[in-house]
Amino acid sequence: MSRRARAYRYVGPTELKETVRPGSGGCRIRTAAEFGAWVAAQSVAELAEPFTFVVGEDRALRLAPRRSEHVACAGGGRVLGAGEITFVREERGWAVSEVSNQSTGYCPDIASWSEVARAIDRTGLVRPRGFTHEVVFRRCPGCQEHNIVREDDFVCVFCGGDLPETWNVDSLAA
Repeated sequence: MSRRARAYRYVGPTELKETVRPGSGGCRIRTAAEFGAWVAAQSVAELAEPFTFVVGEDRALRLAPRRSEHVACAGGGRVLGAGEITFVREERGWAVSEVSNQSTGYCPDIASWSEVARAIDRTGLVRPRGFTHEVVFRRCPGCQEHNIVREDDFVCVFCGGDLPETWNVDSLAA
C-alpha cells in the first residue's frame, strides 16, 4: 500500500449529496465475520439483486441496498471504488458473482479494480479476476458533460466532440 490510490470525489447531482446525513453510510465490511453478520441479516429477495457498494478511503467495503445512492453509501466522502456487486452462495461459502464500477455519482475509472479487489479479499470472499462489467466514464472537454463510452466510441453523446482515451472525469481527484 505504498502507492497512493486515486480517491474519487462525488461528481453527481448536488441535490443528492445534500440529502446525505451523518451516519447514513453503508454497512462497513472489513472482515469475513462482519460480512457473515451482514449477509445473515439480508432477505432472500435482497440477495437476489445487486447491492450498491463503495470502497472508502479507509479501504473498507461498504454495502447498501441497490436503490441507494453511492454518495449516501459513502457517507458523502471520497471513495477508492464504487459500483454494484452481487453475491452468490457456493459450496464453500459466499462469493462475489458480479461486480461493476457502475456509479454515475463517482464515475470511477476501471483502474479502481485493484482497490475493490483488495477490499473484497479482506472479507474472505471468492471474487472474479476483474470487473464483470466495466463502465468507461469520460468528461467531454468541450461541453463538460459526463459520458459513458460504449463500444470504444470515444465521442460525446451530448455535443459530438472527441472524448479523451484516459480517465478525466474529475481533474481534482487525488
